[in-house]
Amino acid sequence: MVLEVALFDVRPGAEQAFAQAYAQARPLLAQSEGCRSVRMTQGVETPTRFVLLVEWDSLDAHELFRASPRFGEWRALVAPHFATPPLVEHYQDL
Repeated sequence: MVLEVALFDVRPGAEQAFAQAYAQARPLLAQSEGCRSVRMTQGVETPTRFVLLVEWDSLDAHELFRASPRFGEWRALVAPHFATPPLVEHYQDL
């Protein structure tokens, strides 16, 4: 299992619109092959910062999603609200 951690900074004032776009886009991610779970959190001290946590069967499963048309649909929904490009990293349990 691989944990994808994606940090999103959205434009000030776009927090609600981003949350709505994420709600619409979530099934594109959650129903993808190899996706085990999806969770989005919003910063308390910095409400323009969101953290996406996705458990994948493997890094390859995430890469297959990124190469699929679903990723383009996902990105088209959430990206208009980004203040900066997201930071995405992968982690494994010890």
